[in-house]
Amino acid sequence: MGRYDILHRIQQLDPVLDHCQIYHLMSGYEFPWEMTRSLEMALMRTFCVPTISALLDKTGEFKHRPQKRYDDTGLLTAEISKWGYNSERGLQAIERMNAIHRRFNICNEDFLYVLSTFIYEPIRWNSRFGWRLMCEQERLASFYLWREVGQRMHIQDIPETYEDFERYNHQLRATALPLFRQ
Repeated sequence: MGRYDILHRIQQLDPVLDHCQIYHLMSGYEFPWEMTRSLEMALMRTFCVPTISALLDKTGEFKHRPQKRYDDTGLLTAEISKWGYNSERGLQAIERMNAIHRRFNICNEDFLYVLSTFIYEPIRWNSRFGWRLMCEQERLASFYLWREVGQRMHIQDIPETYEDFERYNHQLRATALPLFRQ
């Protein structure tokens, strides 16, 4: 198998119809290390949101269970990445995420921001550190996959387009999270 064979395969797929397959190929084969690191950064960025960090502090997640919190997030997102959200394992992962979050009073804006980081932080990371740039199909597949996951988590008002959600992410980073203006 040549270095760009998977990329060529991805470029033949439709990001709307085939986003689960594209995301699996990019996260499992094209960028496994990069996706792991960038999703770690996405998770860290969410901790900088005052309401999110306050909740994690109040529940003891930061103090008593930081590794468990990290591991649970990684395992659940890996199930979706590998098997897709329609598989039995993907459905179980989403149900588990819903059960975990249902116990807390989390505002929709916080859910939206976290969801947006899972789309755009890996894309930003890739543009700086990836062994090659993500193609359009990969970027759009990330949007469509996580948008559908967000809908299945009952997140409201998820922007309809890649560009609108990216604007939302940039706007929140610029106004509510001044540490991330760069």
